Amino acid sequence: MLSPVQLNHCAAVLAQMLTFSQPADAVLSAYLRRHPKLGRNDRREIAETAFAAVRHYQKINAVLPKPAEDSRRAALAALVLGRACNISQLDSVLDEGEREFLSRLKACKSEFAAQLNTAAELPEWLILQLQAHLSEAEILAFGRSVCRGAPLDLRVNTLKGKRDKVLAQLQNEFADAQAAPYAPHGIRLHDKPALNRHPLFLDGTLEVQDEGSQLLACLVGAKRGEILVDFCAGAGGKTLAIGAQTANTGRIYAFDVSEKRLAKLKPRMTRAGLTNISPERISSERDPRIARLHGKADRVLVDAPCSGLGTLRRNPDLKYRQSAATVNNLVLEQHSILNAAAELVRVGGRLVYATCSVLPEENEAQAERFLVEHPDFIALDCAALLKAQKIDLDTGMYLKLNTEQHGTDGFFAAVFERQTA
Repeated sequence: MLSPVQLNHCAAVLAQMLTFSQPADAVLSAYLRRHPKLGRNDRREIAETAFAAVRHYQKINAVLPKPAEDSRRAALAALVLGRACNISQLDSVLDEGEREFLSRLKACKSEFAAQLNTAAELPEWLILQLQAHLSEAEILAFGRSVCRGAPLDLRVNTLKGKRDKVLAQLQNEFADAQAAPYAPHGIRLHDKPALNRHPLFLDGTLEVQDEGSQLLACLVGAKRGEILVDFCAGAGGKTLAIGAQTANTGRIYAFDVSEKRLAKLKPRMTRAGLTNISPERISSERDPRIARLHGKADRVLVDAPCSGLGTLRRNPDLKYRQSAATVNNLVLEQHSILNAAAELVRVGGRLVYATCSVLPEENEAQAERFLVEHPDFIALDCAALLKAQKIDLDTGMYLKLNTEQHGTDGFFAAVFERQTA
């Protein structure tokens, strides 16, 4: 349970967070920077409660029409709905109106279960989007699976360690440490300890990376000495995984339109011991500087800008900051980027298209359209590519990961090979 002071801080955070005008994690980080005297436990309690409010926003909004304007009640509702607090436990911080509000909230349990938006904790726009492809039961299962928090997934940097040895070391410190189910270099921690000052993190042996993201790097399948392009590199999580595959040989071009994101890659490269990565900011997918690589790249990864709806465990606010209109715009952008990236692939080379979305219009539809428009490429079987690496995961021709079934973030990948110039 939150102390009165922690509750006031949480209400202040939610007053901004529940407007959904900025990413929730950015709102929280900025607030905590402005209040440096808050201790570790204060920060954890505030963060857990604030994100519980976002995860249970549909229910809260059903009984509280303007949650951002009544953020103290939103925080109290989050404690009851998302943090298993009984009303009696909160009695010392409640006034009569708040006690009545929470009682009314608890009384709505059957009503919440009867409505798909509150049962699945998904906004109406997203339910409509999903109904074109999924049954009501499947939508409910998806919503419930992403309403829980995510574990902490790690990747062992094979330039600096082996998973078995690193896992044994972590198990001495964290009893819940276990090998990731699919990714050959993955480790999972359910209790999510802070590792940013852990020796294995500081020396580059460990990187934080969702298991699904690690599997995308496996589909790239980089070899030593190759020319590789990470077309939308961002902060470089997959770039680093690809770099480890090459054993620090060849050349990896890490392109992105954001200098700020690429700036985060540079210290990570150094920590990982990688010297074969060239980060480069581009103005767009048609930047003239990309032309020098036309037809030369052995492998190109397009981790395309997307709705991010596969990452709702970590970013629950995304479903309120996206819309049908933003998805339509992203589909156009993805198509343009994939076409531009394809021009870099040599004959016999590989192109990997990936998103962290669960929407077919961003995934299978893009892959099928690409094959129709590019008869010089063929699709490769993702299941077969993973099996060749002794990864027992078969989701068909395309890689389609979902939280309920695989325990990862939601990811999609299609792999293409260029047959002719």
